Amino acid sequence: QVQLVESGGGLVQAGDSLTLSCAASGRALSSLTMAWFRQAPGKEREFVARIIWDALYADSIKGRFTISRDNAKNMVSLRMNSLKPEDTAVYYCAAVGGTKYFTKSQNYAYWGQGTQVTVSS
Repeated sequence: QVQLVESGGGLVQAGDSLTLSCAASGRALSSLTMAWFRQAPGKEREFVARIIWDALYADSIKGRFTISRDNAKNMVSLRMNSLKPEDTAVYYCAAVGGTKYFTKSQNYAYWGQGTQVTVSS
């Protein structure tokens, strides 16, 4: 089985930076497509970023976020710069086996518990 655990969320001010981490266990990161999603209260879960050997980002983050992976440590990170209040959400790490070009939550098999990011103005 695959287990994902997010960490690094918190309360920050607009313009600040924050790094989220996702620790994976049960399967080598090199065999997984990894992604980040987020969900704000009353809204559907939305795609943020995906990484295989390269990265894909949602338009909403406007190049402010960077997704990266460390296969040796089985860790995926999301570096968030120039945070805005509209970035406030629960952020989820997700994974699916193999090389998949998915951006919809329904296509991901494994999920972390989520970590809260709150950005004040």
